[in-house]
Amino acid sequence: MSAKTLEAILFDCDGVLAETERDGHRQSFNRAFQLKGIQDDWSVERYGKLLEIGGGKERMTGHWNEVGWPEHMADDDDDTRQAKVKELHLLKTDLFMKLIDEKVIPLRTGVLRIIDEAIVNGVRLAVCSTSNEKAVQNIVTTLMTEDQAEQFQVFAGDMVKKKKPAPDVYNMACEEMGLDKSRCVVIEDSHIGLSAAKAAGIACIVTKSSYTGGEDFTAADMVVDELGDEGESGVTLETLIGLIN
Repeated sequence: MSAKTLEAILFDCDGVLAETERDGHRQSFNRAFQLKGIQDDWSVERYGKLLEIGGGKERMTGHWNEVGWPEHMADDDDDTRQAKVKELHLLKTDLFMKLIDEKVIPLRTGVLRIIDEAIVNGVRLAVCSTSNEKAVQNIVTTLMTEDQAEQFQVFAGDMVKKKKPAPDVYNMACEEMGLDKSRCVVIEDSHIGLSAAKAAGIACIVTKSSYTGGEDFTAADMVVDELGDEGESGVTLETLIGLIN
């Protein structure tokens, strides 16, 4: 038997629970731009580069600081710009929620298996994301069963001062849930998320996603292509326990 018991699994959302970035968030940003008469259309490649910036509002700001602001924002002061960015992000979130409601973006392989195994063994569950709390909660409640979803606590980017790669969201989860960090494991898919987990002092397994396969994960405790189905190729609860011993 392992020397330590696993107290909690802290999941990232986008890229870990589901492949939402390319076909969910990116499309929702582009649709929001179109509805507001903004000429930008983020390609798969451009959005992959923008994912180096944590947070959707921050992503738009970084993009327009680089390429120039849309005409109706060009002469605004910073406070006015950020108010318009926030409004645009709310629209984008609504569009993203519709995609989730339609269940066009499924959960990744092995996610529900790990969740069920954790529930049976009394391991607590949380989602710790840079995304909007409403969007994260919708993914959990829509793509999981009611029994699975009610086991999760959600900690999102709009609940903390600094987003990933800062450790704030993981620190908040551990503090509010009363967790021992040495008995927790984070599941991430990106270098930004890995950096946040390590800055918080928590073991981290990386499951590569469509955008992150080429990133530097040397700091990770383990790296896999996916959590996988049952059997020798799948990550199990015992696999995660092994990361804290």
